[in-house]
Amino acid sequence: MKQSRIAALLLALSAAVLWGASRMTWITVGTFDDKSGDATNAIIGGLWSTEQTAVAMLLLAGSIAGFALRRVGRRVVGIISALAGIGASWAPLGLLTGEPDPRRVHQLLSTGDEAKISAWAEIANLSVNNAGPALAMLGAAVALFGGVLLAVRPGTDSAALNRYERKQDREAKISRDLVAEPDSGRVMWDALDADIDPTDANRP
Repeated sequence: MKQSRIAALLLALSAAVLWGASRMTWITVGTFDDKSGDATNAIIGGLWSTEQTAVAMLLLAGSIAGFALRRVGRRVVGIISALAGIGASWAPLGLLTGEPDPRRVHQLLSTGDEAKISAWAEIANLSVNNAGPALAMLGAAVALFGGVLLAVRPGTDSAALNRYERKQDREAKISRDLVAEPDSGRVMWDALDADIDPTDANRP
């Protein structure tokens, strides 16, 4: 299998891994409210790091483009995907190496249409569930590897496509020559050889 196809499949895999990680619980939060008492809430990856879902969609699109685009396009997609993988790693890396910000946790749980705690509730304790961020880091690493592979080894365009483009270029050149030198025997023979009617006034 071509390396460019392997890279495109890796981008699809990374998209699936990141999306799955974004659905998992990253932080478990214990809160206390003087009216409702103690409560435990979960913050999923997609809420803590909203870019996870967006990057997953971008990588899925990059995977499709890796199969559909030509060589230069695949290289550009590879670079963008690699950068997206790096960007997707910051939030989970921060949780794995540090502590979540209690103020941000409170804001996420107390605002929006689906607020889970009141504005006066207190954060009693926080715990990071490492599985979600670790899976996100794995997805980001796969995206980085797949993106770099696609950028460095974009493959070659198909022979059929290249032949078609050469034929189109040749026909365009002959059409220009017929306009510039309509009485040239060489140009007429070239036109006939390319299946172009040199007497057709409506040719492109």
